Amino acid sequence: MSHENLQRSEAAERSALIRTTSYDVSLDVRQAADPAVPGYTSRSVITFTAEPGSSTFLDFIGSSVHSVLLNGRSLQVGSVVDGARILLDNLLAENQVTVTGTALYSRSGEGMHRFVDPADGQCYLYTQYEPADARRVFANFEQPDLKATYTFHVVAPAEWKVASNGVEANRTMLTSDPAAACWDFATTLPMSTYITSILAGPYFKAEDRWQATLDDGTHLEVPLGLYCRASMAESFDTEELFALTKKGLDFFNRLFDFPYPWGKYDQAFVPEYNLGAMENPGLVTFTESYVFTSRATDAQYQSRANTLMHEMAHMWFGDLVTMQWWDDLWLKESFADYMGSLAVDRATDWDTAWVNFANKRKAWAYLQDQLPTTHPIVADIPDLQAAKQNFDGITYAKGASVLKQLVAYVGFEAFIAGSREYFRKHAYGNTTLADLLAALDAASGRELSGWARQWLQTSGIPTLSLEATRQAGDDGVLGQVAIVQAAVDPVTGREVLRPHRLRVGSFNFDAGGSLVRTGSIETDVAGAWTELPQLAGLPRPALLLVNDDDLTYAKVSLDPASEATVRASLDRITDPMARALCWTALWNSARDGESPAASYVDAVANFAPAETGIGVLLNILDNAATAIEHYTPADTRGSVRASFIAVAAAQLEQAAPGSDQQLAWARTVAALSRHDGALLPRLRGLLDGTSAVEGLVVDADLRWQLWHALAANGQASTAELDAELARDTTASGRAGHTTAMASRPDRNVKAAAWDAAVHGTGLSNQLLTATISGFTTAPAELLEPYVEPYFDCLRTVWDSRSIEIATRIVRGLYPAAQDIADGMAPKDHLVVRRTDAWLDTNQDAPPALRRIIIEQRSHLLRALTAQAAVVNSSTAP
Repeated sequence: MSHENLQRSEAAERSALIRTTSYDVSLDVRQAADPAVPGYTSRSVITFTAEPGSSTFLDFIGSSVHSVLLNGRSLQVGSVVDGARILLDNLLAENQVTVTGTALYSRSGEGMHRFVDPADGQCYLYTQYEPADARRVFANFEQPDLKATYTFHVVAPAEWKVASNGVEANRTMLTSDPAAACWDFATTLPMSTYITSILAGPYFKAEDRWQATLDDGTHLEVPLGLYCRASMAESFDTEELFALTKKGLDFFNRLFDFPYPWGKYDQAFVPEYNLGAMENPGLVTFTESYVFTSRATDAQYQSRANTLMHEMAHMWFGDLVTMQWWDDLWLKESFADYMGSLAVDRATDWDTAWVNFANKRKAWAYLQDQLPTTHPIVADIPDLQAAKQNFDGITYAKGASVLKQLVAYVGFEAFIAGSREYFRKHAYGNTTLADLLAALDAASGRELSGWARQWLQTSGIPTLSLEATRQAGDDGVLGQVAIVQAAVDPVTGREVLRPHRLRVGSFNFDAGGSLVRTGSIETDVAGAWTELPQLAGLPRPALLLVNDDDLTYAKVSLDPASEATVRASLDRITDPMARALCWTALWNSARDGESPAASYVDAVANFAPAETGIGVLLNILDNAATAIEHYTPADTRGSVRASFIAVAAAQLEQAAPGSDQQLAWARTVAALSRHDGALLPRLRGLLDGTSAVEGLVVDADLRWQLWHALAANGQASTAELDAELARDTTASGRAGHTTAMASRPDRNVKAAAWDAAVHGTGLSNQLLTATISGFTTAPAELLEPYVEPYFDCLRTVWDSRSIEIATRIVRGLYPAAQDIADGMAPKDHLVVRRTDAWLDTNQDAPPALRRIIIEQRSHLLRALTAQAAVVNSSTAP
């Protein structure tokens, strides 16, 4: 549909002309359960002020517009509807427009998503809008700085549960349709369109209340609700979720000194969700994968808690105070990412929140920041397609990392004082970077514009390394010691040497052989060379760790002596954070081609069995699999994989029965066995119970992972996979079945999966991803015929599908599984050259599409470069 991609300049022009006051929205979804009914009636009544005599437009993406009534006069629909826009002319100072139309149910997770539960046939609805899909549900002014109050009315089957941002004010049975009822919701406080929300269906609901008396004597009482599909209610751990919610509300209300403003606090766990969660005020939505129907590790529970706290922080950062345009998306996401870890660390019983942040979230940032499409945290977002692509590792994890550095720089108390002033001054309004800096400047007494220029408005990762000489005449004593900083903004090509507040830790072996911290210095780093006179003349530690405690955002390169210690004794480091940082240093070395990927796999094989942090263990096992399948040359990959599978299989047997570590090793065996048949009889034995492992529960999730491995090796028949689906009729079971079926190494199977993903429209977002996952699990000879069709279909896919679905297809089907040939330069690989040719001949392609292709090329080039480094070193004279 034309005019879907709103430009920043258009949004600025519109907000200069109008200010929205209120919305009254009515939706009739009583026929949603009938799959033959594609849409529903949507009616918006909008009041707004405008420059008299001016013109503007509304946004609406539906199947049809029935009527438009502006200030009492009926407009000709055929004349005012232009694609995704409804034109409004001759405006008054105060205006009311009423738009009635038919909106469409979605299977892509955008707008009003409709899901039919395969377990019981029940129909469920929920909405998801960010950045701009509220216009798929009701006509509106779709941009974040046009805030208004909202009153929602929903007609739905009378036995359903229906919720929205506001509390339920009234429910009336329809005399004209005894099977339906109308829910009326209380008018909200001012908010942006993208965080309004509707939930409807036969959901299971649990209720509770949170009460607190704040330091100023204010008494708060907030109704709490939890929703999930009825078929998942047995697995819904509502007591734990309510406990976490109350801890979060206690923590944030006191931390921010601004009472929770949105009345109630509902949390709904919904199917086929595109995100981890969404911060709709009063009705937060989460992926239902956080309802653990199979055994989950402690790391998964902690990740869920982090997401819950992240979304709760948004009630202030993002909802109460919202960015003016998507350039400043970081104003909510970076803060929420930081606050999520802070709340888990300070308000729950977990003590590894910052370890997992360093190990997982920052790894995402480091990966994103090394792509050619990297961007400043404060990004240039010219349109909505660009906004959609910017929910990335820079906006979330790098931004949160930089905020952690800012806290170290100005102090926690000043940071929080500035945040409180920011809320008080801009409540229910919109802001930019300048507004936040003004609040932080005043609270900290520091002028932060220079810090912002260096950290928020430049791109790229600083690299910090240690240069240490030995004192003359004594090899065991340090001479001159300095931190060397190297940083180039890949966007501008200019050197950017940022300020850092960090620690350097000294570690030595104690009498028992453990590697313990024996000293630490805190210092400011500025410029390319920062001497550390505090270390000169001291005995050389076994390990010198730059950025100990992970205060700053930087890649750390270990000095040779420290790297030797880590590669020999990583498992002896007693401090979990220091150990995680050393794992990260080894992984960066492998990804950058500075050390062979096989060396990283060896480190994981040697030291992972002793890793006590389950979050770290899961991450390094995933990294090892990536190192094997992408960064190891083809001629040695099989032997490296076989050796590691043997280690994983042994650890599966040796890990404590029923432990998270045992489950982690079981998942690794299943994942690696997709490409190696040595353990397939063992996997089948786990499935049929003939070779059980003490303590290992082979439940639904693990069963589908095992079937995926068998199917990928041609060892699972259609009948077997169908029988497994019959015993697991859940949505996740259906996805597992879809993946396994598409994994079978058969040309006809691959052709059918390709056709369903690229040319068909029958797959939901979840099943599309499952199909792509299965399709790409294949030997190279089965995927090679799809290289040219991939590039041929890109423009058509992008133009004909929603951005969510198109992104999944374009990213997921890129021919990334490639190998370097002896003597070949990575840039000369056939797929790299074909990618370059497409980019050269499609200069006019939408920037968001080109961004995905450029990023996929970069991932491939990195893998080929890592392979080439090993191949070339082995063939060098």
